[in-house]
Amino acid sequence: MDPVVIRRALLSVYDKTGIAEFAQALAAQGVEIISSGGTARAIQAAGVQVRYVQEWTGFPEMLGHRVVTLHPKVHGSILALRDDPEHQADIAKYGLELVDLVCVGLYPFEQAIAKEGCTLAEAVEMIDIGGPTMVRAAAKNHKFVSIVTNASQYETVLAEMAAHGGAVTFPVRQKLALAAFRLTKQYDTAICDYLATQIGE
Repeated sequence: MDPVVIRRALLSVYDKTGIAEFAQALAAQGVEIISSGGTARAIQAAGVQVRYVQEWTGFPEMLGHRVVTLHPKVHGSILALRDDPEHQADIAKYGLELVDLVCVGLYPFEQAIAKEGCTLAEAVEMIDIGGPTMVRAAAKNHKFVSIVTNASQYETVLAEMAAHGGAVTFPVRQKLALAAFRLTKQYDTAICDYLATQIGE
């Protein structure tokens, strides 16, 4: 598997720690940054040019931020196989713009339910939907896409890019994908366990 040069990155994190610096480092290597909401504002405040998701997709955020990245352009651009002629035809037909790196930090569900007095309604609102969907899409397509799910991985990715002309190698993409699926497994398990306690199981 060949290294994949990072040309376009989609960043969406709940915890903004280090994201502005990561975006600055990516932008310094010529990477286009796409983002939304608070992540986009944090990146913009650091002087990095950002393309807002809603401008990219042509569809606004809605339902109180419940629907932001759940859009065919987002997921088509993440999931497209670059060596598949049928996918190439769809990329051209639907105007997809390939995403090479996805960085997602999920809503902190476990921290929310650990707080004294957390209600069911409050817990439900902390169940991330768009985040895990992007994580799984990018991890599935790790043949071509790098998935970053923790700030501790920022330096790894930047070091890879520095060593390989702006690219991330397949072994690193594969390790990142494994970490991503471990994260979504843990996340869903926490939700299942919480809901089970709500009905006495």
